[in-house]
Amino acid sequence: MRDTLRQSVAPLYLLLCLVLGGGAAGTWRNLALQLIAIVILAWAAIERSDERLPRAARQLGLIVLLALLLLALQLVPLPPAIWTTLPGRQTLVEGYQILGQELPWLPISLTPHTTLSALPWLLPPLAMLAAILRLKAYRTSWLVVALLAGTIFGVLLGALQVSSSPGTQWYLYRIANFGFATGFFANKNHMATLLLVSLPFLAALLARARESRMKPQRYYSILAAGGGIVVVILMGIVLNQSQAGWGLALPVLLASSLILIKGWARAAGGVLVLAAGLAAAGLLILFIAPVHDLLGVRAETSVQTRMEISSTTTRAALEYAPVGSGFGSFVETYRMFEDPARVDTTYVNHAHNDYLELLLETGLPGLILLLLFLAWWASLAVRQWRGAADAYGRAASIACAAILAHSFVDYPLRTAAIAVLFAMCLALMAQSRSVGSLKRSGLHETRHLEIR
Repeated sequence: MRDTLRQSVAPLYLLLCLVLGGGAAGTWRNLALQLIAIVILAWAAIERSDERLPRAARQLGLIVLLALLLLALQLVPLPPAIWTTLPGRQTLVEGYQILGQELPWLPISLTPHTTLSALPWLLPPLAMLAAILRLKAYRTSWLVVALLAGTIFGVLLGALQVSSSPGTQWYLYRIANFGFATGFFANKNHMATLLLVSLPFLAALLARARESRMKPQRYYSILAAGGGIVVVILMGIVLNQSQAGWGLALPVLLASSLILIKGWARAAGGVLVLAAGLAAAGLLILFIAPVHDLLGVRAETSVQTRMEISSTTTRAALEYAPVGSGFGSFVETYRMFEDPARVDTTYVNHAHNDYLELLLETGLPGLILLLLFLAWWASLAVRQWRGAADAYGRAASIACAAILAHSFVDYPLRTAAIAVLFAMCLALMAQSRSVGSLKRSGLHETRHLEIR
C-alpha cells in the first residue's frame, strides 16, 4: 500500500499540472502547483538513498545547476564601472543623467523583478525531475495513463468550447484563444503540443502490452481502446486548428509507428529522415504564416508575422550580446525596438521562438548552455534507438523532439503543463539503459534466469 501511494505521486502531479498549468500568466492555479512542487522538492532533499543516480541523470542535474547559477548571476548587483560597459546599457546611463542622479549598482538583468519572479516557474519541472530520478515516486505506465487521461479530457473540453454558443463559459482563462479547442490551455498551440506528445506514449503503451505475453483477448481489447484514443487525439488536432499541430502531426505519427513495428531497424533510417523532412517543411510553413492567435486577438499593425517578430528579436539580441538583457525581460526589451508608428493596443508577449527569446535574455552564456543541453539530449536519444528495446524511452525522445521543434515557432515550455511533461520525458530518458550500457556492465538482457 505504501509503495502504491509513493508510485502515484508523480503521475498524480503530472495530471494536476495538465489540468491546472495550461496558462503562462501567474494565477492561483500555478501558485498551487508551485507550492506542491516545494513539498516534493523538500521531500527529495530529506530522503535518504544509497542508490547512485545514472550517469545521464547526473549530467542532467549538472546542466540544471548551471542554468540556476546563470539566473542567479544575472541578479548580482554590479558597480557602475562594470555595468555601464555592458552592451545596451547606454539608455539607462542617459536616464540617470537626465534625472541628475548618481549611477547605482545594477545587475545584468534590465528587469531584475521579472527575473526573480521567473524562478518559481522552474519549481514544477524540477519537482517532476526529483520525483522520478531521486524519489522513484512513479510507475511509468501510470505516468502514461495520467498523460492520456489529461489529453482525452482536454479534447472533450475543447469539443465543448467549439460547439457551444458564442461565449467564454467553457474556457479556463480570461485571456485565451476563444473560438478554438484549447482544452485546459489558454493557447491553442500549447494544447496541440499535448496532443502530439501523447501519440508516442500511446504507441509505447501498446508496444509494452504486446510484449507482456498477456492473453490475446485482453491484448486485442487494449489494442481496440488504443485505436479509439488515436481517433480522439486526431479529432482533437482537427478541432484545435493549430498550424503547429497540423505541421508536426504526420512526422510524430511516423516516428511513433517505429515503436510498434517489429524489426524497426530496417525501416528506422528512412522513416526518421522522412519525418525530419516533413517536420522541417511543416515548421517552415508555420513560420511564414501570420500570427492569428497572439493573446487571443488578431494582430493588424505592430504584429504582422512571426518573421517580423523574429527579426525584431534578433536585432535586440545582437544589441545586448553577449550577456543578454536578463531572463524575463523580453516584453520590456522588445518594446524598445518596435516601430512606434505601428504600435497599438496589441503587444508582443513572447518571441514565438523560444531559442531567439533565450538568446536575447541570456546572451552567449545561455546559448552555450542550450547547446550543451541539446548535445546531451541528442546523444541520449541516439542511445534510445540503438540500444535495447525501451519503448517508453523512445517515446520520450520523440515527445522531446516534438516540443523542441515546436519551440522554434512558439513558447510551449513557458507553461507549467508542458514544462512538467518535458521534465518527465527527460527523466525517463535519463533512467533508461541501452544494450550497450548493459553489455559494458556485464549484464545480459534476458527473460529467464541463468544459472552458471
